[in-house]
Formats: sequence, C-alpha cells, structure tokens
Amino acid sequence: MKKKFSFILLFTLVLSITAAAQETMIVRLAEIEVYPEYLQEYLKFANEVDRLSVEREPGVVCLFPMQSAEDSTQIRILEIYASEDAYQQHLKTEHFQKYKQGTMHMVKSLKLPTMRPLDPETMKLIFNKQR
Repeated sequence: MKKKFSFILLFTLVLSITAAAQETMIVRLAEIEVYPEYLQEYLKFANEVDRLSVEREPGVVCLFPMQSAEDSTQIRILEIYASEDAYQQHLKTEHFQKYKQGTMHMVKSLKLPTMRPLDPETMKLIFNKQR
C-alpha cells in the first residue's frame, strides 16, 4: 500500500505542475554503465537513493531507474526535477551523497544529457493513467 500511495502522491504532484513550472523542469536520462563485479551492490545503492529522493524531496518529480534487458550493466534513470534549484538541492542531500560516494568506483561510465520534452502536456496524461 505504501508504494501505491507514493505513486499517487507523485502523480498528484506532476498533475499540479503549472505550464510555467513545466518550462523550468529539468529532464535527464542518466546513462550509466556499471562494472559487472559491482552490479548487485550498485543496484542496492541506486534503489535506495531513488526511493528516498522521491519520498523526501518535493522537487524530485520522478526518478525512474531501468536496467537493460540485453546487458544488465547498462542502467538508465529517467530524472525529472521541478527546477534547476530542485536539482541542485538534490545533489546536496545526504542520501544522494551516500550514493555518489559509495558507487563512484562501481561506475564505468556516466552520461547525464539534459533532455527537452517534445510535448510536456502529454506528461500529465501519462501520469494520470496510473491512477
């Protein structure tokens, strides 16, 4: 029930974002390759930081981690922040710093391209479907 409540809370937050706020959102698709020998340990760190960030930080709209079905060392995380300020605050949190410092030696490569939604209005529809 707690997980469902968290999703409902997340979706409500996204739906409440105004058009002006959507223009200031930061959207990233983190592209991470993990050394195979550290994969299980990395996944524990990643799951913890993603969960705590969404639960505790109002400016973290979405952190959705995914693992490639073809290559389990390839991790992608869809990251959506309400603003640049929210992103900067996220980087300073204790749980993010624990993740960053704890996994630095596990990560073979990291790319953090900033993305631009082609249709920000569709995001409202996507999250609304989960209700």
